[in-house]
Amino acid sequence: MIKRIGHAAYIVKDMETSLRFYCGVLGFQKVFELPKPDGTPALIYLKVAEGQFIELFYDGVHPYAFNRDNVGYYHLCFEVDDIHKIADHLTAHGIDVFIGPKQGRDTNWQCWVKDPDGNRIEFMQLSPDSPQAKA
Repeated sequence: MIKRIGHAAYIVKDMETSLRFYCGVLGFQKVFELPKPDGTPALIYLKVAEGQFIELFYDGVHPYAFNRDNVGYYHLCFEVDDIHKIADHLTAHGIDVFIGPKQGRDTNWQCWVKDPDGNRIEFMQLSPDSPQAKA
């Protein structure tokens, strides 16, 4: 019944700032925009990889406030080939890598950043011995 996860969606405060992060820093490709019925911008679709997308909606007002005790969204994870290379790339673009690179309990390597709206993003380099690689 389910083929895969189609996309993650975020409401953003400032679309240009978010596009600089997701496209300019992370290298995602803007593939299309859709307007609201009145013609004003509604959303932009970004291609992460083949068949994988992030959808950004305009007009966010109230900032996301992470709280470890809240139920719900925790983070988004992107798999990478080289954890140190992505950490260096992020740092070179002025992005605060607030955790890592370090090896997690699952033996994978990880580092963490926040997008311009405070959403937590994990970058993960799979270890061949990790439960995910063996699943």
